[in-house]
Amino acid sequence: MWKWLILAAAAYILYRLFANDLLKKKKDGEKTEAEETARKVQAGEMVKDPECGVYVSADAEVTVRDGEKVYRFCSYDCRDKFLQRLKEGGGRLSS
Repeated sequence: MWKWLILAAAAYILYRLFANDLLKKKKDGEKTEAEETARKVQAGEMVKDPECGVYVSADAEVTVRDGEKVYRFCSYDCRDKFLQRLKEGGGRLSS
């Protein structure tokens, strides 16, 4: 009987050790992804979409140019909403 109790206790302890280790690795992975995004933003590799606030690649294809200023968007929908908002607000962009 004591053998089974000791075996069960050892199995439970091993389970907890491995479960905690897996949870730590998962949290470290999430932290690394957030840190990588922050690094890209700080390095200027990503820019904020002026319409929805999502960070997009600095070489995104959906853009609007206003003289020297280039606005980058996550989608054509955001670009169209931005242009519509400018048109309604009386703002103008260079052609």
